Amino acid sequence: MPQNNVLLEIKDLKKWFPIKKGFFGGKVSNVKAVDGVSFQINGGETLGLVGESGCGKTTTGRTILKLYEPTSGEIIYKGKDISKLNYKEMLPYRRKMQMIFQDPYASLNSRMTVGDIIGESIDIHKLCTGSERKDRIEYLLKKVGLNSDHINRYPHEFSGGQRQRIGIARALAVEPEFIVCDEPISALDVSIQAQVVNMLEELQEELGLTYLFIAHDLSMVKHISTKIGVMYLGNLIEIGESRELYNNPLHPYTKALLSAVPVPDPDEAEKRQRIILEGEIPSPIDPPKGCKFKGRCKYAKKECGDVAPEFKDMGNDHFVACYLYK
Repeated sequence: MPQNNVLLEIKDLKKWFPIKKGFFGGKVSNVKAVDGVSFQINGGETLGLVGESGCGKTTTGRTILKLYEPTSGEIIYKGKDISKLNYKEMLPYRRKMQMIFQDPYASLNSRMTVGDIIGESIDIHKLCTGSERKDRIEYLLKKVGLNSDHINRYPHEFSGGQRQRIGIARALAVEPEFIVCDEPISALDVSIQAQVVNMLEELQEELGLTYLFIAHDLSMVKHISTKIGVMYLGNLIEIGESRELYNNPLHPYTKALLSAVPVPDPDEAEKRQRIILEGEIPSPIDPPKGCKFKGRCKYAKKECGDVAPEFKDMGNDHFVACYLYK
């Protein structure tokens, strides 16, 4: 993949969760939640990450921020591998890399006021104190469409959309460069989702932010993303520019996902052929050898069961891991 203003590069990232059994808690196996993911994000871009529930999207985002310690692989931020840094060494990077969580209520401390929630990271990084701190919190609240009067209220006094705005203000408090947006609109009403996405786009343009946008809503991902990556059972199977991937999906799994996206035109929807995947998703504890999608793929052949396919450059910055393309 081309090197052009690369802010974040992920190389063969793995996150396995041990399964323990017995009185002494001996490890018997692993849940291979993320099993060798590689990609790059350029500064100012948005990489949308899509796939079925349980495919490893959220775990990938949390491992990049080292909320989970990676099992192996490299997390290269501005040319520095941060994957093995300890807590103290990570502190400067914590300021540059933030997260917006999926559940806007569970991610906010119900015993803290909005001012304390947003101000906590300002205090940790010693950015400002006193009246300057209060001014910054009020500025952030206005930036996300809330009022300075909200500073002394508690999370339960807000709607879901307002709580997510508080979460966004908290992420912006330390002036980050990179934000993992972990399904930030999935818990919101449809009427509020577009408002939040438009706000994220405006903030990106104004502040020069870079996003990893994790979502299920493929139409929304197309709207906000520069590039899109498709995950299946812990692996990235296709990645490309947003328009290119939507207009020319290559992997059978990507085609199935896109066939499920609702189309507003009834005539167009009637002509469209829905691809229904058969078979069960394999277990991440004991994934199959070779291509993990082979059990649900009507094009599967012998070589799919031997060795996992590698990414192939199909042109137009479009990459796919599938034996259909040689």
